[in-house]
Amino acid sequence: MQQLKEWCSDASVFRQEVLDWIAKENLWNIWVPKAFGGREMALTEGLEQLQSLARIDGSLGWTVTLCSGANFFIGNLQPEVAKELFAQAAIFGGSGGMFGSAEKEENKYRLNGTWRYATGAPYLTHFTLNAKIVENGVEQVSEDGSPKFLSFVIPASEVHIINDWNTMGLKASATYSFEVKDVVVGEEYSFVYNQFHLPQPIFKTHFSVFADLTLWVNYAGMAEHFLVEAQVKDEAQLIELKSVIDAANQQVYAFAQQVENLTAQCNEFTEAFIQEVHQTASMSVKALSAAVIGLQPYLGVNASRENAVLNQIFRDYFTATQHHIFTR
Repeated sequence: MQQLKEWCSDASVFRQEVLDWIAKENLWNIWVPKAFGGREMALTEGLEQLQSLARIDGSLGWTVTLCSGANFFIGNLQPEVAKELFAQAAIFGGSGGMFGSAEKEENKYRLNGTWRYATGAPYLTHFTLNAKIVENGVEQVSEDGSPKFLSFVIPASEVHIINDWNTMGLKASATYSFEVKDVVVGEEYSFVYNQFHLPQPIFKTHFSVFADLTLWVNYAGMAEHFLVEAQVKDEAQLIELKSVIDAANQQVYAFAQQVENLTAQCNEFTEAFIQEVHQTASMSVKALSAAVIGLQPYLGVNASRENAVLNQIFRDYFTATQHHIFTR
């Protein structure tokens, strides 16, 4: 594990050894059913795996979380398309933003646009994206007046990656923008993110709850790494961070158990429960952030050196806090 930490250390992209290790451990596929070559983890088991990776290195945990989260979309694909795409090693990733258009042409769509923040862009075999539906030159709208859209999955060979990830942390997550020009895809490669076609309990999880929990454990894991590396004269200075980490772990895994119970019983996710998870996660991340900042002044000049482990964890953590999910 120490060798893995050294390989990951503040790299701008992952070394081949790291990518080989991820593939060997089949970490891109922690949510993918065994029938498609995945590990088919239950929610709690998968969260523990992601948190352990974030505890090793922020970019490692973040990248596997977002890309395995994109591979989670296997459940949204028609089974025959899922079988085709996962016949060989598949690594999905992309953007949740609505930055492009899909012009309908009979039973196909012509995709155009530039999407931002595709974590793991240079490692991907396929990109996922959301696009507004256009028919006969007119943007389509839903009954509530919002833009009608679909999600699509396209091969990485059809995408132009824009190397614009110039951040202080999570460097190896390589969260680049990407451009698509006049790429035509069959409608079978479109999907609706909250409609599932596979029976495993994990695919009955409400997607916003799934997203909240999988990102939340990354913040907790990075904070745990920060706590382990922190060297202070007075151990009492560590109490606040340890306390909020303990609280985060208790909360996230209590919610995970509730989700597993709901999906096992095929019960509906109420809006109240969805909001409770999101609000609790948001408050927890704020508390973790405050505790990390509160500890930082007591760690000495070494914690401010660019090549120091503590400095990297700090930069990774606060780059991760810029994700919109807990700042809305």
